[in-house]
Amino acid sequence: MGQAAASSSSTTSAPADGIENLVILGTGPAGLTAAVYAARANLAPLCVEGAQPGGQLTITSEVENYPGFPHGVQGPELMQSFRAQAERFGTRFKVGDVQSVNLQKRPFTLSLADGSEVKTRALVIATGASAKLLGLKNEIRLMGRGVSACATCDGFFFRNQDIAVVGGGDTAMEEANFLTRFAKSVTLIHRRDVFRASKVMQDRVLKNPKIKVIYDTAVEDVLGQDEVVGLKLKNLKTGAISELPVTGFFVAIGHQPNTKLFKGQLKTTDAEYLIIQPGSTRTEIPGVFAAGDVADHVYRQAITAAGTGCMAAIDAERWLESEHAGSH
Repeated sequence: MGQAAASSSSTTSAPADGIENLVILGTGPAGLTAAVYAARANLAPLCVEGAQPGGQLTITSEVENYPGFPHGVQGPELMQSFRAQAERFGTRFKVGDVQSVNLQKRPFTLSLADGSEVKTRALVIATGASAKLLGLKNEIRLMGRGVSACATCDGFFFRNQDIAVVGGGDTAMEEANFLTRFAKSVTLIHRRDVFRASKVMQDRVLKNPKIKVIYDTAVEDVLGQDEVVGLKLKNLKTGAISELPVTGFFVAIGHQPNTKLFKGQLKTTDAEYLIIQPGSTRTEIPGVFAAGDVADHVYRQAITAAGTGCMAAIDAERWLESEHAGSH
């Protein structure tokens, strides 16, 4: 069902008047799915790639829950397939860090770090979310020297070492389990006495002989001069301070939606997720749409991100059609 396929020889050149029909910010599952649908609708979309092309799946090893891959698929491989499909139908890509956006007048204007500007009639925001950090004194200083927010990126650096993970949700469970492939031991530290994670993820952790769990405990700081040598811990029930010797520390406490660019221009929830109209991907500004983890604080899965990317492209196509019809 859906739109008729556009020819694979769809135009890939910039628009003659310098104004894009549709710009898509982000190249994760949401952004690239939007690109596939928009390109097939002959909108010749421009995708702007930020600091993490491919989104969070590029820092994921095996994806087991994406339909159509009964034996799983590597995250980067899946995203490369998404991109190739978008390119096949005429999506253009621009690498750049968007510094600011002006959504107050049309066409919308995006200002990039290299000084260039992109103007567009419609915009799909698929900027995703980024890993949260604890805000500890030495956390940033020792990032890359024993501190990490991505187990699948850095796990192999910690073969046969004692490491720790902080968090209590599915992300923490997944990272702790993954790290046991490399580490001698993994200590999972959680502020409460129960996990927020799904039952299946909890069970995997609690049954894993390489994982030890410390409940009711906060990480007060990361210890070490040039590399991590341990953690300073505080028991939140007794107030007792202790040290845990580890050489690796993985922060897995959730994600922050990448919405800073749109502050003051688009409405967000208290947790800073973009607010979209029920049953659509429309924001309160006509012509601006949001898809994926930037607006989804409930599901946050690759498949749901891709689904909303499809919705955003169709919403944008219909909006552009209505605008064109109204101008005649």
